[in-house]
Amino acid sequence: MSWVSKTLNSTLGRKLLMSLTGLFLILFLIGHVLGNLLLFKGDGGRAFNEYADFMTTNQVVQILSIITYVSVILHVVYSIILTSYNKKARPVPYAVNNPGANSSWNSRNMGILGTLILIFLVVHLQGFWYQMHWGDMPRVTYDSGEYKDLYRVVNFAFQAEWLVALYVISMVFLGFHLAHGFNSAFQSLGLNHKKYTPFIQFLGKAFAIVVPALFASMPLYIYFS
Repeated sequence: MSWVSKTLNSTLGRKLLMSLTGLFLILFLIGHVLGNLLLFKGDGGRAFNEYADFMTTNQVVQILSIITYVSVILHVVYSIILTSYNKKARPVPYAVNNPGANSSWNSRNMGILGTLILIFLVVHLQGFWYQMHWGDMPRVTYDSGEYKDLYRVVNFAFQAEWLVALYVISMVFLGFHLAHGFNSAFQSLGLNHKKYTPFIQFLGKAFAIVVPALFASMPLYIYFS
């Protein structure tokens, strides 16, 4: 067995891979939310549609998309492996069980939060990503050319109360997941120091609030406007 296989199959290696894929997905969330903010531009969807077209046709973006898909799969698979390993390592709970004294609620329920987010991700991809790539999309023409009108599809989708509620609730789950995952990723990579760890913790909390809130604001804005 090579050193790569040994590393990836060790507990430390799995945690490192979870951290690296998690941080990459955090970068993806930043780019994704910034692009989606174009929904608020008030230009009838032109900027958003042009952005969506760029994201589905640019070759560099396509390479980054493949890396993102792989990161999601690895993050999910290794989280399942680590959860299973931890349960096997301690099949019998401690006699005195007071988990809240030593850990946060979200840190103890990362598996559940991750599963709920994964379910949401499947719904999201089917509703928008799949439709953008292979669905029968309406089209709109600007002076810059003809584009798939994803803006119209998004506006139509978010007229459904259940879908708006699903997105908002899922963003709450994402916030809890990020609140622990952000700091945990840096800790697993050994990036702990008394000088900058408090800043990382602050940044993690801020990120876990701001980014999910921005995502949740989009379906709410469309529905109520």
